[in-house]
Amino acid sequence: MPHATATFNGQIIAEADSYETVEGNIYFPPTAIKAKDALTETSLTTFCPWKGTASYYNITVDGKEAKDAAWYYPKTITDRAEKIKDYVAFLEMSEDDEAQYNNSNRAFLQAIIARSVLTFDEAKPILAAISTVHERKEILPEDVTEADFNSYISAANTKISAFDLEIRSTYHQTTRQRVYSLVNSTSDPIAQLATVHTADEISFLKRVLDAMFETYNTRRQEVMAINSMQAMKLARPAAEGRRESQNGATQGSSGQGLTLVQAEKMLKTLVEEGWFEKSRKGYYSLSPRALMELRGWLIETYNDPDEEEEEEEQLPRIKVCMACKEIITVGQRCDKRTCAARLHDICTQNFFRIQKSKKCPCCKTDWSGKSFVGERAVTSSDKNQSGTRRGGATSRREKPLAADSNGAGEPDNQRERDGEEEAEEGREEEDTES
Repeated sequence: MPHATATFNGQIIAEADSYETVEGNIYFPPTAIKAKDALTETSLTTFCPWKGTASYYNITVDGKEAKDAAWYYPKTITDRAEKIKDYVAFLEMSEDDEAQYNNSNRAFLQAIIARSVLTFDEAKPILAAISTVHERKEILPEDVTEADFNSYISAANTKISAFDLEIRSTYHQTTRQRVYSLVNSTSDPIAQLATVHTADEISFLKRVLDAMFETYNTRRQEVMAINSMQAMKLARPAAEGRRESQNGATQGSSGQGLTLVQAEKMLKTLVEEGWFEKSRKGYYSLSPRALMELRGWLIETYNDPDEEEEEEEQLPRIKVCMACKEIITVGQRCDKRTCAARLHDICTQNFFRIQKSKKCPCCKTDWSGKSFVGERAVTSSDKNQSGTRRGGATSRREKPLAADSNGAGEPDNQRERDGEEEAEEGREEEDTES
C-alpha cells in the first residue's frame, strides 16, 4: 500500500501507510491526523444510504481556509461501511490558489448556475468537456471520478461563500440520486423568487404552498402535493385567506390573482426552474432543490401552532425522516396518526436493520409500511376505498376526503376533520386495549 498524505497550504494534515479507499477517496484513520488544530467541525452533514450521515471539517492553515474540505462518518449504518467509521477523507487541494480555482472551475460554476440542479452523472460529461479544454487532452466522462466532482464543488463553495451562496446536496426522496444545487444560504427564498416573478405570481405560489402543507397535509392524509385542478382553483385569491389575513398580501400584488392560463404557465415555470416536480399522475410537489433552500422558511412558516389549537397536542406539519433527518414529503409514516415517526422509502431498509426489529422508533407499534406520506396517501386510499368503512356503509362525515374529478381529495372543514380524527384515534386505542 503506497504512502498517502493530505496537505493544505504547505502543511501536512494527515499521512499514513495504512488507510481505506472507498469510492476513490482515501480515508485516514484518526491516528493519522497530524494537524488536528487545523480542522474545525462545521454544521454541514450529508447522508449516504449505505455509509450513514457524514460530518464535515473546514481546514485552516495560516489564515487560508478550505470550507467543508474533509469529512468523516461518526456512525456507520452497514457492515461494509464499518471499516471507515471515524476515518477522515479529504478533497483534493492545491497549494497554488490559481491552480485551485481557475477557468475550469469558473466554467463548472456557470454550468451549475444554468441548470439549477445537477447530479454526478449529469456532471461527468460537463467536467469531461471542461477538463479536455483545460488539460489539452481528451478526457472521457467515465474518467471523471466522484473525487474530481467533489473537488470542484469544494473549490466553488470556497469562492462563493462571500456572496452567501453555497452548493448543497441532498438525496432525491424516491430515486436515491444525490442532487446538487446552488442555494442562497441567508436570504428569504421567497424574496429571491420575487426578483424574477410578479407579485401576483408570488401570491399564487404562497397559496399553492399553503395548500400543500396545510390543506392537503392532515393527520389523516399527508399528501403535501397538489394536482392541476386543485392548483387552478387557487389562481385567484379567496375572499379571505387565513395566512394572508395574518401576514398581509404580497407587496405590489393587484389582489386580482392570475388567469387560469397564467397559473398553468407559472406551474410549468416552477418545474423548469427546479422548484417543483410533477409526477406521472400529475401531482406537483417540492423538488430536492426547493426542500434544501426552503427548509428554514417551511419550518418557520408551517410549524407555528394555530392559535385556536395551541392548548392541544399538535404534530408539526413539516416533519423529518427519523433516519436521515431531512424533510420528508414522500415516504412512509407510522400507522398511529398521533405518532410523528416518518421514514423515507430509501431509508427504511438500513434503519430497521440497525434496529433489528420493524417497530416504530417512537411508539414501538408494528411498522406496516402501508401508511404513506406524499401522493400515495391519496392514490393508495383511492384503491382501497370501495364505499365501505369498518364493515358498513360510509357516512358523509366519515369520508376522509371527498374525491374530485382528478381522484384527489378536497378536505372537509378543518376543525370538524380534526375532531373526527381524534375520535377515531380514541376508538382505535380502545380496540387495541381490548
